[in-house]
Amino acid sequence: MAKQERAVRTRAAVLRSAAEIFDTDGFVSASLSAISQRAGVSSGALHFHFANKGALAEAIEKAAEQRLWRITGPAPDGSGGCEGCHGHGSRSGAGAKAEGEGQGEGEGEVDLIQSLVETSHELFDALNSDVILRAGFTLGCEPSWSSLVDLHGQWRDWIDGTLRHAAKNGALAEGTEPEDVVTVVAASTVGFEALGRKDPSWLSRQRLTQFWKFMLPRLVPPGTGPQKGT
Repeated sequence: MAKQERAVRTRAAVLRSAAEIFDTDGFVSASLSAISQRAGVSSGALHFHFANKGALAEAIEKAAEQRLWRITGPAPDGSGGCEGCHGHGSRSGAGAKAEGEGQGEGEGEVDLIQSLVETSHELFDALNSDVILRAGFTLGCEPSWSSLVDLHGQWRDWIDGTLRHAAKNGALAEGTEPEDVVTVVAASTVGFEALGRKDPSWLSRQRLTQFWKFMLPRLVPPGTGPQKGT
């Protein structure tokens, strides 16, 4: 058992070290020697768990995919999940709330928009604190790396499913097309994530709150929705 625990700790240390270096230096510039040194393990120990740098990147992206799914869960219309994520822990955040609420009429409809706001905040908090999730998004933008997962697409699809379900239940302002809102929200939040790689203030709660204060009056019917405390 002690040997197994040591192996698990070694793998986790290598994965975190690789994520930190991928996040700051990029895939091409990252070296296995730098990763093993940061993790405090030998080169042999690293290769025992990961055959090469590509295997490390794949493991980080799969872990990031599962982390993103735990934040969002599937959208209320059943979309936005990820293959292989089911069974990797329960969803406890705003996305899980959206899956269980907003299915009826009245107050539940507003909860869909509230969930969208809360889940975006939860994602930004995770991007600030979880280097593996952050590195997964970074790897997805690497021209030199062919990603096996699409975290940006996974996030966009969840937004799309949530907004289409909100529109179906009458939770969007009259004349507001869900596809238009998806374009703005997905592009803006992904843009914040990209800008946040150089300037963390783009991933702050204050910045995201400013965005939602601008968006919400245009998004929901007058007098409804999370107009305050976004």
